[in-house]
Amino acid sequence: MRSVTIIGIGRLGGALSIALSRTGYRVENLVFRTKVPDAVAGQISPSPNLIAFENIQELHSDIIFITSADPEIASISSQIASKVTKQSFVFHTSGSLSSEILSDVTNAGCSTGSIHPLVSISDTVRGSERFAGAFFCVEGQIEAVTVANEIVTNLGGKAFSIDTQFKSLYHAAAVTASGHIVALVDIASEILSKCGVEPFEAKGILMPLIRSTIENLEDQSNEKALTGTFARADAAAFERHLKALTDNVSSAARRIYLELGARSLDLAERNGQAGENVQKIRGAIKLAQETGKC
Repeated sequence: MRSVTIIGIGRLGGALSIALSRTGYRVENLVFRTKVPDAVAGQISPSPNLIAFENIQELHSDIIFITSADPEIASISSQIASKVTKQSFVFHTSGSLSSEILSDVTNAGCSTGSIHPLVSISDTVRGSERFAGAFFCVEGQIEAVTVANEIVTNLGGKAFSIDTQFKSLYHAAAVTASGHIVALVDIASEILSKCGVEPFEAKGILMPLIRSTIENLEDQSNEKALTGTFARADAAAFERHLKALTDNVSSAARRIYLELGARSLDLAERNGQAGENVQKIRGAIKLAQETGKC
């Protein structure tokens, strides 16, 4: 049974601690900076040591995770480099940083890598159950990647690797697919609220539609999953949308609608949609952007 130390017990660190303890790892230490993670520790058996970061003396664990915020990772790597007593495997969980940020512990003899779960974690307990079936992006030194793949498999996930130089580009894709969806739903809720629907109710109304779209995406190509005005190249409906948006919502919401509309037309064309209406909508989008109606 491999021992694990986790440094930084936020939502991800806490969820990972609980999940690892349930899948055959001995979570030896939970290292925190400010708030003692009693609630997380209560989910783990046997009970881990709770250590304030400034009180770290030595780290003996086989595996060390740094699950802190991105700006802290290099500093933590530097500060623990002299305190790791064996050739541990050290991973961070940042999506946008590569394993190169762990150079200090690498120079101390550890094998380093990064493991980033492609899953949205909003709290520790529910988050600990979301790793199964999720994809994890792993990269780093060869031995570390091998161990990372084992960890992902034990968590019930699926690992894939990318070249270190593309880590930030990978993360931009992940943010677009996750965080930007939340922002998009917020904009759609804003638009619907202009019809007299309360913002919270608006999100509830839209959620079944969003879920059905996600289900379509799971089973179909992007272009086949597209439905609605742009999929049909319905120029008249688009003109009605643009007028209503111009009269009722913020320029930011209109701009996003038009940008996504242009991409949706690309999808429609990939699905075989063509003709005068496609070009009419594309021209109207360009005109609205150029004249400031967006």
